[in-house]
Amino acid sequence: MIPWKVIKALESDNSRLGKEAILEREARDKNDILFYGIRYALDNMLTFGVKQVPEKKIASGSGLSWSEFVGLLNNLLNRKITGNNAKDEINRAMSMATIDEWNYWYRRILIKDLRCGLSEKTVNKVVNNIRASDKYLVPVFSCQLAQDSTDQQSKLIGRKQIEVKLDGVRVLTFVYPDGRVIQFSRNGKELENFPHIRNQFSEISEALSEPWVFDGEVMSEKFQDLMKQLNRKENVQTSDAVLHLFDMIPMKDFVAGMCLETQETRSEALNIWYNLVKDSTPNIKILSSEIINFETVAGRDRLREINELAIEGGYEGIMIKDLNAPYECKRSSSWLKAKPVISLDLGVVGVEEGTGKNKGSLGAIVCEGEYNGKNISVNVGSGFSDEERNDIWGNQDKLIGQIAEVLADAVTQNQDGTYSLRFPRFKSWRGFTAGEKI
Repeated sequence: MIPWKVIKALESDNSRLGKEAILEREARDKNDILFYGIRYALDNMLTFGVKQVPEKKIASGSGLSWSEFVGLLNNLLNRKITGNNAKDEINRAMSMATIDEWNYWYRRILIKDLRCGLSEKTVNKVVNNIRASDKYLVPVFSCQLAQDSTDQQSKLIGRKQIEVKLDGVRVLTFVYPDGRVIQFSRNGKELENFPHIRNQFSEISEALSEPWVFDGEVMSEKFQDLMKQLNRKENVQTSDAVLHLFDMIPMKDFVAGMCLETQETRSEALNIWYNLVKDSTPNIKILSSEIINFETVAGRDRLREINELAIEGGYEGIMIKDLNAPYECKRSSSWLKAKPVISLDLGVVGVEEGTGKNKGSLGAIVCEGEYNGKNISVNVGSGFSDEERNDIWGNQDKLIGQIAEVLADAVTQNQDGTYSLRFPRFKSWRGFTAGEKI
């Protein structure tokens, strides 16, 4: 079937199974042009550098061949035509195409939105189910993601690379030797609001022998301000944003889904590259890292120090990376994330009744104490079993003055200048009588 007619059929069918049946029919009939067009539209790594593409209003034009349109796409992909030249070529193509051919097919490829409820997962499912040609598959954009260290304790052995976990925006920067630079979020959405960072990459791109992907986190002075600017179309204010890099791999490996070079080798290569370009890239930095050995006392002590520094610095946590592991474009135990945890011994100064299912029982213990020179006052309401809640509530008079060990993510400052804790939870009692600490 003619591709634009297939898109029209997919758009009018609201059933997932119906859409899959249409795709299966076209795949069996070897509708190459349809699936090549779908890939151009759904592959996030293919960008055309155009923001607005007009719809055709007047039924004119005898038709635009697929080969002519692919020529336009490739010129846009390689940025051989940009700005007004790109606009003129798109208008010329539109004038040649028929109205349905343009509005339902070619235009939707250019805006990368087929508007028919189709995703790369649906396409790939159908193609794999009927074992159709691999050339019909759509690459799924994916970068390496970390697993939680609490579920991977057996991995915490040997030498590991430690980094702080930044609380910013994950950004994948694709840099081509010809100066093209494209940035994506971790989900494959193109990011256009960091032009100063892209320009700095572009200025040093000619030193690259092949396209590379630089993986990092963009930070601004305030996270909330950064998020407000992220998707703005105009009046964008991100000039203070800095990209902190922690990995780099050849683009061909990213597309393939894996880079076999070890973490240690990649980190060394990143540092070598950065030392060559740092004078020209004020808004591009390298995230500092440290190698520690989990099997030595010194290593474990240093990990605790890093954890405390992460807490004091307000970081989201720490990253623990396997030095011998490849870069995998999926969630992997090669990267582990660990939340910073602080332990405080606080005195109980009061109790509060619970609400809902805890009414008539303990809601929270009110604790006070000192931590690193800060006077802490906090209500601790989690970490108790139902039995403990009932027992504490029935013995309130014995509780005042006892020392509780409390875990938290960080110390926070209230608006009135006093200090509290983020996500406090009760761990245990430090004694059997008031003031006792054992």
